[in-house]
Amino acid sequence: MTIRLYNTLTQKLETFEPLEPKRARVYVCGMTTYDLAHAGHGRTYTTFDVLVRFLKARGYEVTHVRNVTDVDDKILKRAQERNVEPTAFSAEMSKLANADLEAIGCVPPDEEPRVSGHIPEIIALIEALIEKGAAYVATTPKGKDVYFAVRSFPDYGKLSHRHLEDLLAGASERVELGDIKRDPLDFALWKGEPEDAWGWPSPWGKGRPGWHIECSAMAQRYLGAHFDIHCGGMDLIFPHHENEIAQAEAVWGAPFARYWLHAGFLNVDSEKMSKSLGNFVTIRDVLERNDPEAFRYYLLGTHYRGPLSFDVEKKDDGRVIFPGIDEGERRVDYLYNTRDALQAALASAPAEEAAAGSRFKNEAKVIDEAPEKVLAALDKDLNTTVALAEVGELCKVSNELVKQLAKLKKDPAAQAQAYGLVRKALAALESACAPLGLLRTTGAEYEQRTLTRRLRLRGLSAPDIDAKVALRTEARLAKDWKRADEIRTELAALGVEILDAGDTSRWRILV
Repeated sequence: MTIRLYNTLTQKLETFEPLEPKRARVYVCGMTTYDLAHAGHGRTYTTFDVLVRFLKARGYEVTHVRNVTDVDDKILKRAQERNVEPTAFSAEMSKLANADLEAIGCVPPDEEPRVSGHIPEIIALIEALIEKGAAYVATTPKGKDVYFAVRSFPDYGKLSHRHLEDLLAGASERVELGDIKRDPLDFALWKGEPEDAWGWPSPWGKGRPGWHIECSAMAQRYLGAHFDIHCGGMDLIFPHHENEIAQAEAVWGAPFARYWLHAGFLNVDSEKMSKSLGNFVTIRDVLERNDPEAFRYYLLGTHYRGPLSFDVEKKDDGRVIFPGIDEGERRVDYLYNTRDALQAALASAPAEEAAAGSRFKNEAKVIDEAPEKVLAALDKDLNTTVALAEVGELCKVSNELVKQLAKLKKDPAAQAQAYGLVRKALAALESACAPLGLLRTTGAEYEQRTLTRRLRLRGLSAPDIDAKVALRTEARLAKDWKRADEIRTELAALGVEILDAGDTSRWRILV
């Protein structure tokens, strides 16, 4: 078993070799909590949730840190508009965001540091940078700022693979007359504020930390000056992560993080989904229309480094749907239906089961190998698309096996072997889905929550459907096939599928 991850720093796949054997220290850049989490956040944090789950499944002891940026101009502006204290406003938004992430299966991090709780660590790092000659103090009309001197760090640009000359050309265009920075490339570590403004005391007067310094300080606090994996969205490569490296390595030396992983954009109309562009759909918007696991399946259906198109469609009946997530929900239905079928089959299993013989050689091979094949796919830079395909193949074999049980009543020995395989298939399915964060609840709970939502979205009533199905059953018993078909067609037009079993029928709402 060799884990290979694409390292943005080297732009190639590398074998994962942590600083300490079988221990992985992972830092994920968290949200700036001034609004609800959007679907793009869902993609980023689902990606790295799978990373953490997978590493644990491979036997690693994982320390997972995900920060919260609760000191930011946008937070301050929103808090002032609502007449609330900024960190209290951010804490409330963070609580909502975490609830949404947990709903889609993201396990809470081991540590969730907030900027406002780590001002001493941030100030200490800035002081060390000044002492090293990598930062300087500049007086402004509002107070004293501290800037990182980019040219003091020769390796600047190594993560984003940009040259200083190119950066300087772009930065020069943005410099305004009277800018107090020594160099257009320099960036703020501390922003001075008047004494009556919101902020914290520091050796340079009252102020607030810059955005980039926070992650360097907090990652060092919880993972050490050198750790294994740093993660975030692709939009953070430059300048945020580039600046993190410069700050950290100017004081503690290289490498700050050994591997840098970045999730691709979630695009709406070919543009990345973001709050600043105003084209974002919140996770809550998604969960109004689709199951949490459906959203997760949709996200995992594309390799994490590639772009993912988020499509929105309006139906003739006025419903707004997300076609890609609808397809994900159909796939999740299949997963739960497969597990339900396996569990139902085992309810009538004989007292004694047998090991599979040559008759079930192919089925046994798929079942035995599925969990490891899922992990093997994730070994190759978290290839969730291949992992899902392996789960799909396991489901296919499992359902075929269940169908065979009824045909084996006259062959008790073969039936005992089949039941033994069904039991193994059930365990294999749950094991294969675990690192992907799927099949997280019972079949009954999944059926109830999806039914409730689908009825609401289509404006339907379960008692009304029951009444229609009862009328159809009466027609079938009376051999009035024309009327029975008319009712089936009428219900199908409403998105209701009828499933007949002898003289009885049940129904379900389609996605």
